[in-house]
Amino acid sequence: MMENLQNLFASQPDWAQSLLGLSSLIVGALVVNYVLKYIILRAATPYLDAKSQTINKSAAWLATVVPLLIVSNGIASVPNLADDLRTIVANVTQALIVLSIAMAIVKALSYANEVYERLPTSRNRPIKGFVQVVKIVVLCGAAIILISVLIDESPLLLLSGLGAITAVLLLVFKDTILSLVASVQLTTQDMLRVGDWITMPGMNADGDVIDISLHTVKVQNFDKTITTIPTHRLVSDSFQNWRGMSESGGRRIKRSITLDQNTVRFLNDDEVVELKKFKMLKSYLAAKRDEIAEWNAQELTGEDAPVNARRLTNIGTLRAYIIAYLQWHPRIGEGFTLLVRQLPSGPQGLPIEIYCFTDTTDWNTYEGIQADIFDHLLSIVSEFDLKLFQEPTGSDFATAMQR
Repeated sequence: MMENLQNLFASQPDWAQSLLGLSSLIVGALVVNYVLKYIILRAATPYLDAKSQTINKSAAWLATVVPLLIVSNGIASVPNLADDLRTIVANVTQALIVLSIAMAIVKALSYANEVYERLPTSRNRPIKGFVQVVKIVVLCGAAIILISVLIDESPLLLLSGLGAITAVLLLVFKDTILSLVASVQLTTQDMLRVGDWITMPGMNADGDVIDISLHTVKVQNFDKTITTIPTHRLVSDSFQNWRGMSESGGRRIKRSITLDQNTVRFLNDDEVVELKKFKMLKSYLAAKRDEIAEWNAQELTGEDAPVNARRLTNIGTLRAYIIAYLQWHPRIGEGFTLLVRQLPSGPQGLPIEIYCFTDTTDWNTYEGIQADIFDHLLSIVSEFDLKLFQEPTGSDFATAMQR
């Protein structure tokens, strides 16, 4: 039977023998490819990582090498083919083998990064940038080998010529080199992590870092837009990282209320008595009364001019009230700086700045606490016979004209 088939094959014309040989080679390669990818690989899928498809893609690229090897080695057995054609087919398939192995390595590196990102430490020490550098090295090496296979020359010949085009390569890969250096600095110095809230006005970025790669850092702004920042810009330019605030557990309030300077004055005795009704001022007023009385007794002996005496002011008492109120407030964090101070006065009035920290970093809660505090302070100012400063509006001018 076998001898009859051989005799039948030998009796065919040369072109028919070549066609049958090529057909048999291609069919054999396709059958092997189908068995590897659609039978063996699918059977092995349940035993692979179910959380990722990357490992399957890496295995599929490796499986592609086997049918390519069959074609590369089997082309020499096809009868009546020109030597040049055999060489071309063998070189092309060998180049595809190099490409398949390189892509399998690239997918394996991607899978390694995916596995690493599942670890808690990956947020502090991302390796995506380093993985991308290794991918570039693998692909560049594969490109050199692939070209050497196609032109049927040694890779060393190509490498020897790289010295002449080093300047061109440095120019082409300038951004990659800058990004690599920046990625190393960002990672080793712990300047940036996925999940950090950063602000970079020069790049219109104000939001959370969602991805750190070799060339770019992606920031999801609070309006849900995405800002892409070149990695090297985060080293060459300045940006603000709010991680310290998040880790401290408190968020700063730094705002002012502006008072009308014309309403600042001394308090008389009746007003001091009236202010003693405030529980938060009782200890302050008692201590201040004793301090002022002692000073006046020592410094004003024999004098009766009130102008020379120390007296309480409504603005000083307001500051004492604000401090006591903030110390009492249940949502102001302990252990943080807390102060109430006067800023330089000007045409826009006299600012009283409140500087403290909430006991939470949640944005919504923080804004609610801040609003509640200033709602109260803006309302309590009139109890000290002070007025808030506000530049004249149209209604102010209309009222003045009616008088």
